Amino acid sequence: MHMKRKPLSVLATMIDALRTLPGIGPKSAQRIAYHLMQNDKEGAQRLGQSVLHAIQVLKHCEQCNTFTEHSICELCSDKQRDSKLLCVVEMPTDQIMLEQTLAYCGLYFILMGRLSPLNGIGPCEIYFNRLIHRATDGIVSEVVLATNFTNEGEATAHYLGQILKAQGLTVTRLARGVPVGSELEYVDAGTIARAILDRRLV
Repeated sequence: MHMKRKPLSVLATMIDALRTLPGIGPKSAQRIAYHLMQNDKEGAQRLGQSVLHAIQVLKHCEQCNTFTEHSICELCSDKQRDSKLLCVVEMPTDQIMLEQTLAYCGLYFILMGRLSPLNGIGPCEIYFNRLIHRATDGIVSEVVLATNFTNEGEATAHYLGQILKAQGLTVTRLARGVPVGSELEYVDAGTIARAILDRRLV
């Protein structure tokens, strides 16, 4: 006879929710929960409301796939950007790092992940069809693959490169100025700038 599991207490549910954040383990989640409830209830309420509001309001940009309040994000709407250049990155944080270099003036497509068959992440999960549709709009002439230099990032770049080249596009990859095994979010802006300027044909 199976015993019913007791429902989690309110505090345990909060701790469990905090554990979904990257880099937050059980002990860190506990500390954050107790801190918020003991020392910063106002901050906890503001945090909860802002997260709920973001979930309700934010959506994917129809062009680059990043998070935005509007159909087309601010960057995609910028007429000063070079619409012939399309840079493919894994996450919005990677896009932010590339923008900080001031070395790239084109547009972006954010995959929101990378290929990882062992984790069930295939082409559909990284918005493959949307990327192909975006890259073959008749305006884009070069696609810069700026996925991370991890095993999954390299596999993603190779897969996308083969498909995009078959569409008649020029496909380049960030140069090896970015250390192997690193993620763009943690690389200094000067190194990324050099990698953009020295990008190579795939």
